[in-house]
Amino acid sequence: MISPTGQRLRVVPSQFTLGHVPDATFPEDDEWIALVRAPEGLTVVRESWGNDSGRRWVGFYGDQPHELDVPGMLAAVVGPLAEAGVPVFVASTFHADLVLVPVERQGDASLALKNAGHEVLDR
Repeated sequence: MISPTGQRLRVVPSQFTLGHVPDATFPEDDEWIALVRAPEGLTVVRESWGNDSGRRWVGFYGDQPHELDVPGMLAAVVGPLAEAGVPVFVASTFHADLVLVPVERQGDASLALKNAGHEVLDR
């Protein structure tokens, strides 16, 4: 079993933008990475392109798949980021979690994760 502490996290080479589409159930295009449908609308994670306006996010992704019943995997990552005051947005997959942080806080996030015992593999 993989331990929640000491995870190997890879920095995803792409940058991302987040969007909210009120009252939508599906985006009008297929250029999305992740979708979350909620009563207040649709949250859309997209790969960021050079001319995108708005905040950009960088992703940390677990490099070692784990079973869904392993407790504490996400908490072990977001806890140190919260303690360091780094905002996060999370999109969970079947095998791991994509933890997004603002691009301008990537250095702070990497340091906090390393100090918490995680291995961070930068691009």
